[in-house]
Amino acid sequence: MASTQPQRRDHAALMDSVYRGQRHIYDLTRKYYLFGRDRLIDGLDCAPGDRVLEVACGTGRNLALIRRRWPGVRLHGFDISGEMLKNASTRMGRYAQLAQGDACNFTPMALFGQDGFERVIVSYSLSMIPDWQGALAQAAEALSPTGSLHIVDFGSLERMPAMVATGLRGWLRKFHVTPRGDLPEVSLAIARRYGLECTIGDGPLSYYRTVRLQRR
Repeated sequence: MASTQPQRRDHAALMDSVYRGQRHIYDLTRKYYLFGRDRLIDGLDCAPGDRVLEVACGTGRNLALIRRRWPGVRLHGFDISGEMLKNASTRMGRYAQLAQGDACNFTPMALFGQDGFERVIVSYSLSMIPDWQGALAQAAEALSPTGSLHIVDFGSLERMPAMVATGLRGWLRKFHVTPRGDLPEVSLAIARRYGLECTIGDGPLSYYRTVRLQRR
């Protein structure tokens, strides 16, 4: 555990340096290429009183949409970047419980005093987390006995023209983003480990990918 702490502090500092300026324009710019988020939110099928957690909640944009789409849910979110949490706190106020935390090393009880969540959302963050497999496993562990985990992130890009896909990957690298081509295989392995059902979908041109892990 001790050997990973400096790496995590370095990643937190990197994210703060990236978003210190970008957080002011993040939502305006990302709506043009972070596709599939609203579709994921529409499919959460929440009931009033459900506990909903967003891992790496960023500016709180998704939490705000969940609140409008699914009234009565209890919202929670955390992020490794204190800079992004400034935006989330301003946006959500008393409507969400927020904390600073590491997606690869968190527990619901320590962060929020909860034993689990009925819905956990991971939106376009696995592609920025170095130990993304560990983060995915942590998210699965945070589910309540009736919970489901909902993921959207960049897809394989394989149905795009090759030159477009190559250019997109190069552009994303400038923002420390790496599409996780083996997300389906890792998700299936985690589903087997935790006794979950796994559903995988692709967006148009394989631009984005969705994964749902839920209790049997």
